[in-house]
Amino acid sequence: MKNLQEASDLENTVAISARRFEESPFIARTNSPHMVRGVYADRYLAIYLGEDPVEKYWTLRRKALIFDVPEKPIEISGPDAAPFLEKVLSRRVASLPEGRGLYAIACTPQGGVFMDGVLFKPGPDRYWYVQADGPFETWLIAHSDGYDVTISDPKSRVLQIQGPASIDIMSAASNGAINDGLRYFCSGFFDIGGQNLYVSRTGFTGELGFEIYCDATTDHLRLWDHLIETGEPFGMEFSSTRAMTIRRIEAGILGNLTDMDTTMTPFEAGLAPFIDMDKDDFTGRSALEGRDRRSLLLGVTCQTQTPAAGNAILDQGNEVGYVTAGVPSPTLDCGIGYVRFNAAADWVGRTLELKPADGQTHACDIVDLPFFDRDKNIVRGIDRTIP
Repeated sequence: MKNLQEASDLENTVAISARRFEESPFIARTNSPHMVRGVYADRYLAIYLGEDPVEKYWTLRRKALIFDVPEKPIEISGPDAAPFLEKVLSRRVASLPEGRGLYAIACTPQGGVFMDGVLFKPGPDRYWYVQADGPFETWLIAHSDGYDVTISDPKSRVLQIQGPASIDIMSAASNGAINDGLRYFCSGFFDIGGQNLYVSRTGFTGELGFEIYCDATTDHLRLWDHLIETGEPFGMEFSSTRAMTIRRIEAGILGNLTDMDTTMTPFEAGLAPFIDMDKDDFTGRSALEGRDRRSLLLGVTCQTQTPAAGNAILDQGNEVGYVTAGVPSPTLDCGIGYVRFNAAADWVGRTLELKPADGQTHACDIVDLPFFDRDKNIVRGIDRTIP
């Protein structure tokens, strides 16, 4: 199931039982008659609230936005937690210290991308894997035979506060406990408005930001009110994920099941740096041995058309790939998107043709990802220039 959030998707909707998927515990504060919901990891999320997504985008880039996101933490605990995760994930897990996170991919036995997410270690023999979209909890259970581990749902809903003001907001929300000392991909437990919560300096926007992880004991509405009150003086606003989608594509962040899936290897998705082929065996390792490490997933920019999912990419009239997702980029002032090519080649730097549904063609340029901030100076807090 793809999680497209392009303009056409806001009208292409169906009614579905409100009890079919997991509702947000913040819905009493965020609900709106204009809300259009999507489903991700079997959870509802607001993909549109009737707002101007470009205005929200600039608030994200200049101040801060708070997002109620559906990413789902799964807890893996027990004496064999580390060796089990070494088996199912392509990253080296045993050396991960408490208070750190790492991006990790789970592959199929055939070497395809099954899941991606961020792994944290909140305590000894205890890990949280914050999964993207897809049935990863059942996948873990199915592969746990022979390991002394417990796979459980900590009932965690995640809030993201993203943007250049997020460091000041989180400092105020934690009475100064959270500051620049919490580096990128670091994490820990903090008192946020009188509640002990896990916080990481991560996000899904390419901007400086934080994620706050609730659990079954959290007073969600009290937390929400505390964060909104704290963030208001800094210009923080609540947003649907429309602005996040624009920014995550600019930042080269991929969506599982949308931009990559089991039919492509992590190498083909451009994720070779996150595959530790020199570690002991992991699921999919043998299938990845000797595979072409060139990426099939690249960026496309177009001055006259916004790319959309399914649009063809042509080279001298021949279809050589297709768009997986596209958005207008306010920073670059053009349409951008991801292209999945049929075969690896020297595509970067080429001018090809974008063919949308109406059949007209537009000149487009193939570029490396991300579209800007390739050294991640923004997300690391090194570059705090307000655009």
